[in-house]
Amino acid sequence: MKNGLLIWNVILTLVTGFLLVMHFGSKKENGSGGKKITGDSSAMNKQFRIAYFEMDSVAANFDMVKGLKTELINKEDGINAEMSNRAKAIQQKYNYYQNLAQAGNLSETQSDAASKEMKSMDDEMKNRKQQLDQDYNNYMMTKQNEIKTKIEDFLKEYNTTKDYSYIVSYEQGLFYFKDTTYNITADVVKGLNEKYKPVKKN
Repeated sequence: MKNGLLIWNVILTLVTGFLLVMHFGSKKENGSGGKKITGDSSAMNKQFRIAYFEMDSVAANFDMVKGLKTELINKEDGINAEMSNRAKAIQQKYNYYQNLAQAGNLSETQSDAASKEMKSMDDEMKNRKQQLDQDYNNYMMTKQNEIKTKIEDFLKEYNTTKDYSYIVSYEQGLFYFKDTTYNITADVVKGLNEKYKPVKKN
C-alpha cells in the first residue's frame, strides 16, 4: 500500500513538473518570437470564463414563465371544476336511486339498471379525468420545452458579445461556491422579457 502511494506521488510530481516546464517554456518561446503556435491560437489563448444565472429568479421574473403558471392554474381550476360537477351529478343520481329504493319503488330489474348506470358514470368520470390530466401534462411539457429553447437561443445570442466558455443554471446543492461577479441573472431576465414579449390578446 505504501509503495503504491509512493509511486503515485512520484508520477504526480513528474507530471506536474512536465506541465510547468511546458507552460513556462511555451511562454518564453512566444515572448522571444522564436516559435509560433500553429492551429487556432485565438481559441488557445481564450480566457476560460463561466457565467451563471439563478434559475429561480428567471422562473419568477420571466414573463413567459409567469404567463405559463397562470395558464396552468386556470387549466387546473377547469379540471377541478369539471370533476366536481361530475361528482355532484353522480351523487345526485345515487341519492335519487337511494330514495326510490327506500320507498320501495325500485324493482330488481330497475336496481340492476341503476347499478350499471352508476358504474358507467363513474367509469366515464375516471376516463375523463385521465384524459384531462394527460392533456395537461402534455401541454405543460410542450411549454416548458419551448421556454427552455427560448432561454438557450437567447444565451447563444447574448454570448456572442460576452465570450463565456460556459453559461450554467445555478442549482442549490449542485454548486458550493459562486463568484457573483459572473452572475448574469439580471441580464438574462431583462433580455428574455425584451426579446419574447407576450402577444397581447384583443
